[in-house]
Amino acid sequence: MPSSLHAEVAPTQLPAQEPLWEAVIPAGTHWSGILRRGLTLSIVDIEGGANLAAVFHRQEDPLERYNMADTLKAQHTAHLTRGHALHTDMGRVIASITGDTLGWHDPLGGVGEAAFFARKYGEKRYQDHRNAMIRNGRDSLILELAKYGLSARDLVANVNFFSKVAVGDDGALEYIPHHSHAGAAIDLRFEMNTLAAFSTAPHPLDPQGDYAPKPVKLIAWRAYDADACAPADDFCRTSSAENGRAFVNTDRLFA
Repeated sequence: MPSSLHAEVAPTQLPAQEPLWEAVIPAGTHWSGILRRGLTLSIVDIEGGANLAAVFHRQEDPLERYNMADTLKAQHTAHLTRGHALHTDMGRVIASITGDTLGWHDPLGGVGEAAFFARKYGEKRYQDHRNAMIRNGRDSLILELAKYGLSARDLVANVNFFSKVAVGDDGALEYIPHHSHAGAAIDLRFEMNTLAAFSTAPHPLDPQGDYAPKPVKLIAWRAYDADACAPADDFCRTSSAENGRAFVNTDRLFA
């Protein structure tokens, strides 16, 4: 991937027409839904400091899902931004990043699980604290996948939107605090019918000692008709040869 792509930060491009729908995922909660081919989801960090853990499965065959290793290897990158495509383990594109005001999203840090969050933040259960309970990212994503007949074994490496984790020369991961600001946004266009599961639990590498998750807003709009495909000169399609081949494989699936 050319270094110029990594440096490029483009504003999200919401269309003039009314959105198809909007939703807010409250701080420390979770959400899932089916996002159709050709739909773009604009995701907004409402307050700043959000982390949105996300996993993606093909709706018709959930055995095909976002593959972190193939995504990074194919595009010679350790972070995600505009122009990058999210590859599946079948050599296709499940989603692509068509707009980004932030410039860096973390595909490496994973999600925290219950025991880790309990050690880090203490325990606040629903019976005592209701909506102020502490939810961890792993269980949150599994709960959403379970709504569609999936289980913990279907939880794969996730993307952490709005978080930045730098990789040192020695391979060590460094969480960068205060990376995302209020109003930061990313446009995620879906290239196949996709089951998406999201969690707004804090990033597991966030050094902040207090449990302080943040909400995000989802705005859905139609980028292209479901029986069409991304244009031949689309920036995500042409940003690398590997992306071009993966888009062709995806188009053939829907031909």
